[in-house]
Amino acid sequence: MPEPLQPTKITAPLLHGAAELEPTARGLRVHRLPARARARSDDRQLAMVEAQPAGVRLVLRTRATVLELDAVRTRPAYRGVAPRPDGVYDLVVDGRLAAQATASGGDVLLMDITAGTAETIPGPVGTVRFAGLPDGDKTIELWLPHNEITELVALRTDRPVTPVAVTSPVWLHHGSSISQGSNAVHPTGTWPAIAARLGGVDLINLGFGGAALLDPFTARAMRDTPGDLISVKIGINLVNADLMRLRAFGPAVHGFLDTIRDGHPTTPLVVASPVYCPIHEDTPGPGVPDFADGTMRFRASGDPADVARGRLTLTVIRRELREIVYRRAAEDPNLRYVDGLDLYGPGDHDTYPLADNLHPGPEAHRLIGERFAAAVFAGY
Repeated sequence: MPEPLQPTKITAPLLHGAAELEPTARGLRVHRLPARARARSDDRQLAMVEAQPAGVRLVLRTRATVLELDAVRTRPAYRGVAPRPDGVYDLVVDGRLAAQATASGGDVLLMDITAGTAETIPGPVGTVRFAGLPDGDKTIELWLPHNEITELVALRTDRPVTPVAVTSPVWLHHGSSISQGSNAVHPTGTWPAIAARLGGVDLINLGFGGAALLDPFTARAMRDTPGDLISVKIGINLVNADLMRLRAFGPAVHGFLDTIRDGHPTTPLVVASPVYCPIHEDTPGPGVPDFADGTMRFRASGDPADVARGRLTLTVIRRELREIVYRRAAEDPNLRYVDGLDLYGPGDHDTYPLADNLHPGPEAHRLIGERFAAAVFAGY
């Protein structure tokens, strides 16, 4: 006779990769930035993406053969565009992907890019259920969707569970939507998750779609977060947001790195430049959405002639980052540079093109993850 399911209170020790759990009227909202950092920004885009739990997973030791999680998802949607695929929960048992599920119900955050408005359409709590898990003591990781805001409501299993302490080296990474996992189809298929698995490290993913903008509060959050290896991937959002000019870029990079070094003076620190993106290689932003074919694609709207007046392109950013890292490395031997074109370059684009002109698809995520792991974690 099946054993009845037992509730387990969801607490911070059960989760890896999260900064905080915020109590809400329905459960616990997962955050990847702490409250003190969130209080420094009123940007709606950042508020949405930092609450999408990329890299966050419940990690349990248990003999359970059945696991249920109640959660409220908030799915982003764009007016006039076909709905995005549902977010996926990945169940990993003793290091192997064993099952996947999607939640029902939940809220919809409906955005109108043209009007700059957004509304939330409420929905009910959903449940994901995994049954038939192998008997015996095992480690279960339940990776939360990387592209849906998630509020955790209840956890139930047919055997007791205990939290698993972090024992692997911690990799703290910051980047854009590419690092968050845009256009990857499931959470362990994002390039940072792939690289972390290959490198044998415990991932904290601070990839924020549209919001990798050298914000001081993000640097301070990284300064205050324990990590054994740190990486920052800088560039694409600065171009497609058309946020700053060359004069501001260099000091902003130095300030961001200086703040991280205040808390991690000798930790290995990797600065990675942008992967290949044809629309912004030599054309400045801003990047704008294009709905001409009924799907959302992106194009660059800047004028290449403005590069001479200090506007940024990916080519300019790679050149400047390389020079900044090489100069700093003279007194910081634990700092190194990784060229994004070595992770995904023009030849890779020919094979695995960017489907929306901006974000890599699943095959490219795999390629980037494998190459990053080989470049950064080999021999670590």
